[in-house]
Amino acid sequence: MRSTRALILLLAGIAVAGCSASSGLESVLPPSPEITNAIRPTKPVPTAGVAARDVGFAAEAEEEVVPGAEPPAAVGDFQANALVPPAKPTTLAVMVPDKPAAREAAPKAGTIYRRRFRDAKPINFGSSTPHQLAVHGVDVSRWQGEVDWVKLRSQGANFAYIKATDGGDHLDPMFRKNWRAAKAAGLKRGAYHFFYWCRTAGEQADWFIRNVPKEPGALPPVIDVEWNGESSCKRRPSPAKVREKMQVFMDKLEAHYGQRPIIYTAPDFHADNLEGAFPNHPFWLRAVARHPSKVYPGRKWVFWQYSGSGLSHGVSGRIDLNVFHGTEREWHRWVADKT
Repeated sequence: MRSTRALILLLAGIAVAGCSASSGLESVLPPSPEITNAIRPTKPVPTAGVAARDVGFAAEAEEEVVPGAEPPAAVGDFQANALVPPAKPTTLAVMVPDKPAAREAAPKAGTIYRRRFRDAKPINFGSSTPHQLAVHGVDVSRWQGEVDWVKLRSQGANFAYIKATDGGDHLDPMFRKNWRAAKAAGLKRGAYHFFYWCRTAGEQADWFIRNVPKEPGALPPVIDVEWNGESSCKRRPSPAKVREKMQVFMDKLEAHYGQRPIIYTAPDFHADNLEGAFPNHPFWLRAVARHPSKVYPGRKWVFWQYSGSGLSHGVSGRIDLNVFHGTEREWHRWVADKT
């Protein structure tokens, strides 16, 4: 009995020593660098495609839910020395990586998407807010960089005007890519030309026609007329000469595309040159502080550019926001008539 008791005490002492040694080794090991699905970030991950500098989405990002399964049970929840499998083997399913998220479906053609844009510099337009109108869109150029057109459309870009040319020799380097991608995403899109006052109107029209395809379904072309203080061309023709050059350019485009061009302009240029002119042409008016009826009294319009500081998923930085002057039904009728 004594020898048996001594043997038991000896074995117990060896076991205790072994446990102490193991505990001491664990304390000096560095923590595991692995990050598993059981460890979530303290803040939600922003939606892909939104630039970090787009602070207008900070509040929205805080409300997003991080995708992923429920965290797996911690190691301490299992019996370390169990020699039999757990009663419910299905609990091991948490060890399998999550399936990749389904690819975002392209918006349906013809569908009008509700406006979901933000604005870095929101304006209170009062009762005449553009938000009351149904069909919103954007205009873009090289300065918007790479555009995710599918995502941009889902945010409320139902149409887009894309910078194509200016002067008689400049093509926007993003035009062709934007032209194809916007159509593939289901947007109604058209092209615009920035008019250069130191070049003949005929040359500029030929340059636009050379670079912008004549396609069924495209929106009418746009002539962008305004004073540009940053341009190398400082010439400001007389109002009569301005209108003459515009007429030559628009006549050539209408003969080629079979659509009457839309005139885009800003308040100062309109006041200097276009009061009462071109009553039979559609107008696209820039008015980012007040309703067009107050900025351009008596001028009928089709599109209103109401912001130059829009923010949206699908594009980095700021983007111009526009709206069609009419209901959703009137939009479909106008598009059908123009295209």
